[in-house]
Amino acid sequence: MTMIVHVDIVSAEEEIFSGSAEMVFAPAEMGEVGITPRHAPLISKLKPGEVRIKINEAETHHFYISGGLLEVQPHMVIILADTAIRAKDIDEAAALQAKAKAEEALEDKSGKLDYGQAQAQLAQAIMQLRMLDRLRKRGG
Repeated sequence: MTMIVHVDIVSAEEEIFSGSAEMVFAPAEMGEVGITPRHAPLISKLKPGEVRIKINEAETHHFYISGGLLEVQPHMVIILADTAIRAKDIDEAAALQAKAKAEEALEDKSGKLDYGQAQAQLAQAIMQLRMLDRLRKRGG
């Protein structure tokens, strides 16, 4: 019998996912972590990136998170994300538009926009686009 772990992904707006999984992959501050049932307790900051939840050999769910916190207990994984989006719900056109807008803001030397905020927006848009590209290459 395959062991499972309960997974919750929650953002400030809503609960994005709640269910059982064989394994969870997340972009922890120190690098990507793979979490299996009975994993040692862990708390870590999360970087923007992809969270993968492997339900079974045939089914994996993909999510984009903009950062947050990861809490791991032996039979439970909780991801508290600043923003979380199911990969299938990422709007490629909106991400491309956000990337262009952020690049434009970074080139604007008038100081109208916050440089740090523009950099963060650019990084998020690029991360979403890379994730979409990887999913297309995997066929999922």
